[in-house]
Amino acid sequence: MKLLVTGGAGFIGSNFILYWLKQYPNDSIVNLDLLTYAGNLENLISVENNPNYEFVHGDICNSQLVNSLTRNIDIIVHFAAESHVDRSIQNASPFIQTNIVGTYTLLEAALKNKVKRFHHISTDEVFGALELNSQDKFHLDSPYNPHSPYSASKASSDHLVRAYGTTYNLPYTISNCSNNFGPYQFPEKFISLVITNVLENKYIPIYGDGLYVRDWLYVEDHCEAIDVILHKGKVGSTYLVGGLTKDISNIEVIYQILDEMKKDKTLIHFVKDRPGHDRRYAIDWSQTTSELEWKPKHSFADALQKTILWYKNNQEWWKRIKTGAYLNYYKQQYG
Repeated sequence: MKLLVTGGAGFIGSNFILYWLKQYPNDSIVNLDLLTYAGNLENLISVENNPNYEFVHGDICNSQLVNSLTRNIDIIVHFAAESHVDRSIQNASPFIQTNIVGTYTLLEAALKNKVKRFHHISTDEVFGALELNSQDKFHLDSPYNPHSPYSASKASSDHLVRAYGTTYNLPYTISNCSNNFGPYQFPEKFISLVITNVLENKYIPIYGDGLYVRDWLYVEDHCEAIDVILHKGKVGSTYLVGGLTKDISNIEVIYQILDEMKKDKTLIHFVKDRPGHDRRYAIDWSQTTSELEWKPKHSFADALQKTILWYKNNQEWWKRIKTGAYLNYYKQQYG
């Protein structure tokens, strides 16, 4: 089987490529990535000489390139996206271009070249937000109510995928996942930022009162969920993929990291809240479990331990990233 993976040099995409080539060594993967600030080929050094792996530097909005790469492809796994809410608030334009126009370009190529499956990676943020301390969770019938340019662009791409399935009979599946964490995550995201700042003995910025709630999904569990969806999922279906069964606030996540790394709370620094900050996300992934027999293998505590250890053992990787454009963004965002 031959896969086209978009955004395969990013955090989740690179973890997926490493996972897939290990699980299915006879399959081949073409990785299409523009290598924007969050794309890093160092993530894939272990497979760069694998004869079943090919990297192509390019833009998913380039219809000629995408069409040429899609010939003889069995499955497209579409990770490529601008994905950071804070950056979308600063400048929404790249999110509209990549997440909407890029998805449209891929769908056109998939249709033209009769791809057997188009799997679209989306987010629980398309559903908006839930009340703090409620028992509500996002489910398959939750209405779309995005609150940021990022989540609005992802909602748009979800609708495009479904429209191509309904109108043109394109065989698709969608997975809406919760917040991922784990190895190779760019250190602007919450958990990787906290861990790397602790390792550098720098303050940990946290928005508002720190009581915001997210569902946390270990990236390896996410990769396995995609695997199961591709092999057992029903064409034209959407699957919710999460990692937690109990709410945990952002400040509690920081406390767990500090305890694990044997640091005190003086590193915590509360900063001005961001505009339109969603209060709580929680995702009901029971349907995915009952239909596909998938559930996360890692508890949050175990996955957090593994993630901290990875960042401790790979400091050269993230220290090279925390320079230049990233530092300018960080200063602008947190002061």
